[in-house]
Amino acid sequence: MGTAAALQSKQQDIAGWMITLLAAACGIIVANLYYAQPLIGPIAVATGISPGAAGLIVTLAQIGYGLGLLFIVPAGDLIENRKMVLVLLAITCVALVGAAYAQSAAQFFLAAFVIGVSSVGAQVLVPYAAHMSLPETRGRAVGNVMSGLLMGILLARPLSSLVADLFGWHAIFGMSAVVIALLALVLARYLPARRPPAGMHYFALLASMWHLVRTTPILRRRSAYHAMMFAAFSLYWTTSPLFLAGPTFNMSQKGIALFAFAGVIGVIAAPIAGRVADRGWSRPATCVAMLAVAASFLMTHFWNGGRESSLAVLLASAILLDFGVSANLVLSQRAIYALGGEIRSRLNGLFMATFFGGGALGSALGGWIYAQGGWSATTWLGFAFPALALLYYCTELGARRK
Repeated sequence: MGTAAALQSKQQDIAGWMITLLAAACGIIVANLYYAQPLIGPIAVATGISPGAAGLIVTLAQIGYGLGLLFIVPAGDLIENRKMVLVLLAITCVALVGAAYAQSAAQFFLAAFVIGVSSVGAQVLVPYAAHMSLPETRGRAVGNVMSGLLMGILLARPLSSLVADLFGWHAIFGMSAVVIALLALVLARYLPARRPPAGMHYFALLASMWHLVRTTPILRRRSAYHAMMFAAFSLYWTTSPLFLAGPTFNMSQKGIALFAFAGVIGVIAAPIAGRVADRGWSRPATCVAMLAVAASFLMTHFWNGGRESSLAVLLASAILLDFGVSANLVLSQRAIYALGGEIRSRLNGLFMATFFGGGALGSALGGWIYAQGGWSATTWLGFAFPALALLYYCTELGARRK
């Protein structure tokens, strides 16, 4: 016990520049999953993808990412992490070049799938912040890194729209390939090696994941919380461009891109939530985050002003939504990462796979409900997701009272 305490006392906290590097890297990598979303139309026309199969342009990347979360990220508990990240970045770079030069549906679909699988390098990097931090600053470090990842998610769509408007849809994939190659060089130079302790073989590792799900209540609860929150997030950002382009606002693609840029303000919640978690206030902060997301959908129903004021309310709801989702993500990861460094990659993979599944559900239901009932029905469905999370959260409070 004395030896462990002595080692912990000698450990230095993660440097500020390393947090910035990890945050930037995560954002740059994960953005690749979202560049194609606003470009489905021109990509489908250029590669001969039928309208019925156009949804696969995005779906295949998401499927690849989900598989990577389940079958690649857990290997971070076995394989030296720095080498693993660099190999994944090399694969991402090749796949991006393939997407940029795609001439057929099959070529683009294959590239999209590989981009999704290899982009899980971001989720190998996120636990670095936890591994390299002292326990009392772990939440702040994870929060800062996650703010970079969330900014990558939020900025990818408007950035790809603007680049495509100026240079065509191929350009965003070519530019990203160059950036990923430069990022790999930087990480090769500055990212420290992390060798997990010797343990089980890969297939035993995968088998252990079900055991972790069964025996880790915090993982199950936090995964469910954020699956609902990310479903609301995906629903909003899938349908709001359709609403903004419709007769109510009649906005151009550039206007919609600027709206999405402004919504990034909500990401400031990530580092704030990390500091709150370090103070031991995760439980009440989780409730606040859920209430913020629920309120973001409700507020659009109580304003019937002119175009400008309605747009301002819609923008405020986007910022509040991003604030709540960002905060809940960091609070959840802070709780999960505290469970133990030796299983951190597996826990992260399970958590991420679950909530990205919620995001896929939100996107799918969002497109359908908007077509059936318009913006009003869409926002009520969006409200239902954080409401369900709040109901589940109340069972946590009841269990603690008992």
